[in-house]
Amino acid sequence: MELGKIETKARKILNALACPESELSVVLVDDEQMSSLNWQYRRRQGPTNVLAFAMREGDFGEISTELLGDVVISVPTAKRQSEEAGISLDNMISRLLVHGILHLVGFDHEQGEEAAQEMEQRGVQLSAMLD
Repeated sequence: MELGKIETKARKILNALACPESELSVVLVDDEQMSSLNWQYRRRQGPTNVLAFAMREGDFGEISTELLGDVVISVPTAKRQSEEAGISLDNMISRLLVHGILHLVGFDHEQGEEAAQEMEQRGVQLSAMLD
């Protein structure tokens, strides 16, 4: 997926979440880089598909409220998952972008079944908007 498409999709997602003035960075990495980040920040081995680093959390989260944070996507993992799911790599990256941005605005599927369902439902709605 070309970077211009990612930027356009990110802007659509932010607008749909009522965050049109918010800023974020999107970083595309390989599995080695993702494995390193996954271990450093989550103490989990191996690559994952997407990580989100929220800037609104922690002691200094109020300094720049329009800065959401970073979404890091592993392209090789996304490629494998897209092939397994029978969808295009662009579609998978869009889904991962949605997932990462939802984390940045406060959704967290690891906070119980209800939170996971809410995040999944919102993710499906946003992904459908991007197609």
